[in-house]
Amino acid sequence: MGALSGVRRFAEPVERMFGGIAGSVCGVRTAEPHVVLTYDDGPEPGSTEAVLAALGDFGATATFFVLLTRARRSPGLLAEVAAEGHEIALHGPDHRRLTGLPTREVELRTRAARAELEDLTGRRTTWFRPPYGTQSPRTWRAVTRDGLVPVLWGPVLRDWSDVPQSDRVAGAVRDSRAGSIVLGHDGFAGPEDGVDDGPVPVVDRGDLTRRLLGAYGERGLVGRSLGDALVSGEQSRRAWFRR
Repeated sequence: MGALSGVRRFAEPVERMFGGIAGSVCGVRTAEPHVVLTYDDGPEPGSTEAVLAALGDFGATATFFVLLTRARRSPGLLAEVAAEGHEIALHGPDHRRLTGLPTREVELRTRAARAELEDLTGRRTTWFRPPYGTQSPRTWRAVTRDGLVPVLWGPVLRDWSDVPQSDRVAGAVRDSRAGSIVLGHDGFAGPEDGVDDGPVPVVDRGDLTRRLLGAYGERGLVGRSLGDALVSGEQSRRAWFRR
């Protein structure tokens, strides 16, 4: 009991410091039937267009957390994402874990990436998703110092692993409710993005998005970007730290 009590005493001030308004966005409090669709690691030619087509077929919007390594190679595709009414957010200059980098480097590289992304899109960048969802109190401070807001997730599509599409959809829908932030991908980070996560999974991401939105529709839910969901909802924040 003594050790557990110590953990609780530690957790309480951490929640007070990093929870609430000072935490990371992990959902939306809303009375609307909105689920927040997010896509990481793009833009990726072929894959991103397929996702955009599926979103368009359902009248859905999404937030795309892009890598600068990808955006530089496909600026036209990045512009297409924005032109179709979707939200562009920052995933990083590359896909390296922030928790393995010095604090000052995290701050400088994230600031530079934000400025470059804003130059590419002509829009202000507010949302940030740390690669792999890994962040510590020190990296959280470094990222938020200039006003970026970390955004994490709830349900996941498991589109980085070799599982049937039906299992991906069933798992995400089972865990979703109004205000959930869903993690999907329109790309797969690789050596050109500073990491080696193994072979690229074979996933029809357009088909996956259509199946997901169809299943949500059967439950009266619709896909929205984070910005669109927040028009009538409020951010739900909490402390999120993992290495």
